[in-house]
Amino acid sequence: MNVVTSLNDVDPAWIVGGVALLVLLAGLIRAWLRRNRSLEQRLGQVSADTLSGILIPDGDDGEIHIEHALLTHRGVLVIDIKRVEGNVFGSDSMHDWTVISDTHRFTFSNPQPALYDRMAAIRRLMPNVPVTGYIAFTNRAEFSKGQPSNVVMLDELLDALRAEQKTAQVKSVDAFYPHWSKLRDEAVTAQVGQLLKRQL
Repeated sequence: MNVVTSLNDVDPAWIVGGVALLVLLAGLIRAWLRRNRSLEQRLGQVSADTLSGILIPDGDDGEIHIEHALLTHRGVLVIDIKRVEGNVFGSDSMHDWTVISDTHRFTFSNPQPALYDRMAAIRRLMPNVPVTGYIAFTNRAEFSKGQPSNVVMLDELLDALRAEQKTAQVKSVDAFYPHWSKLRDEAVTAQVGQLLKRQL
């Protein structure tokens, strides 16, 4: 039985391959972090405050995940981001939506019900604040047959929010801050509760 006893016994191709794999992984992680950081910055530029990746009570003795919640002059804006590439076929009445590109085809569950559940959970905590929500697709997605309800393109949404922000009155956001603080507190409580459950 041959046992590798030193680096001299290792095939150089394995070393080169291993190093290349590590470089590739590091690049992918760096790109993912940069993309998420860039998105967080873009969301922050069009809102008075943001909460991302939070858990809040769902009103049914559980928690629900909120991908992004933005405090704006409109009230609270809930955004679910979809990063798919290809032509998206979906409608309000379809249970599954389909993505077709030159290289692949797949389906995913209609994301509207989950968005509506998230909006409802926030409305329970902030009954006096308007809550709207969107499923925002990145620019690699296309809707050749039209966009279903509450579906937007991310860049278009951010452009619209940026334009609205220039004309919005600061006071309109100020009135929402006490309610927003409650949402933030509930998110912290829910996340601490989840951590405690995992430790028990």
